[in-house]
Amino acid sequence: MENGPVTIVEEEGVTHKSPIVIEGLPDVGLVGTIAASYIVDKMDYAKLGYIESELFPPVMVIHEGKLISPFRIYGNEDVVVVLSEIAIPPDAVYPLTTALTDWFSSIGARLVISVSGLPMKNRIDIEKPEVFAIGNNDAAMKKLAAKQIELLQEGFIAGTYAVMLRQCMKRGLSAVSLLAQCFPVYPDPGAAASAIEVLDRFINLGIDVGELMGREEEIKLKARDLMRETALSAPEMQKGVEQDMPIMYR
Repeated sequence: MENGPVTIVEEEGVTHKSPIVIEGLPDVGLVGTIAASYIVDKMDYAKLGYIESELFPPVMVIHEGKLISPFRIYGNEDVVVVLSEIAIPPDAVYPLTTALTDWFSSIGARLVISVSGLPMKNRIDIEKPEVFAIGNNDAAMKKLAAKQIELLQEGFIAGTYAVMLRQCMKRGLSAVSLLAQCFPVYPDPGAAASAIEVLDRFINLGIDVGELMGREEEIKLKARDLMRETALSAPEMQKGVEQDMPIMYR
């Protein structure tokens, strides 16, 4: 499916039955990327496709000796997981979110769940990160209430996930963002573990996050370059956001 400068390439024979979509894109703490990668590994989801664009960095990823796209789609008929191992350049945010939300509509997604981080200066003092949420419409808010997930009462969301919520809203798609308390500038597997436990309420993953916690230092080491790239992209995104930011948050 080609949508402007972004192309979503699906494997042949892929079918969907109103799936729940999980997004794990690089953001603060790399919470979404770490969580999505762990879910794909533990659930042994099949590769459903990949996303390519000239707006993305010229990078390929090597896993188990094989070259693969850094921006991939996994899942089954009922669950779709979108993950990226490259930072999203600022000029790719709008084309990417437009392409993805058009595709989500085409496959009849019943709920889009973005996994992100909520940066906390005192994260080192937080033993178990809490997860907060925001929904983009009444139906999404009702789902969060039914799952007993605490809502983010004050604040704002910036960057890719903010645009994603808005694009889903335009297309009549119910979408929520899960925000786990995390380190502002370090990869945070602990926050990803908390996010996975909340995702379990939607999908019944049944995943033990103990191994994720046990590999915390290894994951931090592997993710440091991606964290650095993401941190470099963030200020460019923020430039456009600051003009539209509610005055009480400036």
